[in-house]
Amino acid sequence: MIDDELLRYSRHILLPEIDVSGQEKLLAAHVAIIGIGGLGSPVALYLASSGIGKLSLIDFDSVDLSNLQRQIIHDTDHLGTTKVSSAQGKLAALNPGTSVQVYAEKLSDLEISALIKEVDAVVDCTDNFATRLTINQACVQHQVPLISGAAIRMEGQLMVYDPSIANAPCYACLYQNTAELDLNCATTGVAAPLVGIIGSMQAMETLKILVGFGEPATGSLLIFDAANTQWQRFRVNRRADCPACGD
Repeated sequence: MIDDELLRYSRHILLPEIDVSGQEKLLAAHVAIIGIGGLGSPVALYLASSGIGKLSLIDFDSVDLSNLQRQIIHDTDHLGTTKVSSAQGKLAALNPGTSVQVYAEKLSDLEISALIKEVDAVVDCTDNFATRLTINQACVQHQVPLISGAAIRMEGQLMVYDPSIANAPCYACLYQNTAELDLNCATTGVAAPLVGIIGSMQAMETLKILVGFGEPATGSLLIFDAANTQWQRFRVNRRADCPACGD
């Protein structure tokens, strides 16, 4: 690392869990963030500020006034522009050392799979189950860690799939029959700080997996009740009949 990088990341380097070697892993990492909305905003900001070498941002939506209540990477000046271009400018200003590649169109399943094959980790910040299951399938196929988050109303959740852990369950082990579960914050609402909490947790789990410290939330479903400030952790087992990772 050059002197500017040593200064920029000095608070990471002071941590024995990260140190210089861990920071160098972050600088060499390529992470895909799918969905640059309420969850993707803090994820992108914290991963860029942490020194991830390359971020691929995927989102075909544009910035709308109703987004600004919670999607903190966007602002009023970028209304009507694509979310990925809005985010790209913010991230460049925050950390010019992070390379940002953007995809402003809706990718096919094959295109998503091809992209995931090239990255070190995927952070799923999407808002529908069909897309989440497609992302999960590609991560299982290419053995790429997946950090999945969701938030609606006053409740958030987090689940991590890490293929380096034997018999680790994937997202589809937990969610298979999801037709009745598709909720949308446009019709149900969501508390603004909640997406910041879950998105920050996703960013933290990503660092843990890339550097290799601590105990990632693999094999567990974490649920946060924002109204009562309570976390619950449920064990998830790998399913032999799982359509994504089953035997």
